[in-house]
Amino acid sequence: MQTLKAIYVNLPTRDLNKTRVFWTNLGFSFNEQFSNEQALCLELKKEMIYAMLISHELFKTFTNKPISDNTTTQVLIAIEVDTKEKVDQLVSLAFENGATRYRDSADHGWMYYDSFADPDGHQWEVLFSDMAALG
Repeated sequence: MQTLKAIYVNLPTRDLNKTRVFWTNLGFSFNEQFSNEQALCLELKKEMIYAMLISHELFKTFTNKPISDNTTTQVLIAIEVDTKEKVDQLVSLAFENGATRYRDSADHGWMYYDSFADPDGHQWEVLFSDMAALG
């Protein structure tokens, strides 16, 4: 069976300074060893899960396809937190810092989630799940 050491999700970013402020205000930090004037390494779970937020100029060097704009969806990124309250707290912070809503929250009993689009239009779902309530 294959196991992974870490995962890096690469996302094109228009304004790295604005992006840094947005995620810092949500309580996240960056791995500065892999951050510079062309990219930020957002730590989602230290030593395991990262989002590489890359300037459009650099991102274009990794692909021969056009970078999608805010009118299309390429990926939905789901992150799980410990409680429903943390879902609401993180999504509220996102809205306070310039995120937009693209979908209403939903409560399925065993799973609760809410969603936001960051300043670059990347769609994030924040969820809490209680597997004991799944049944």
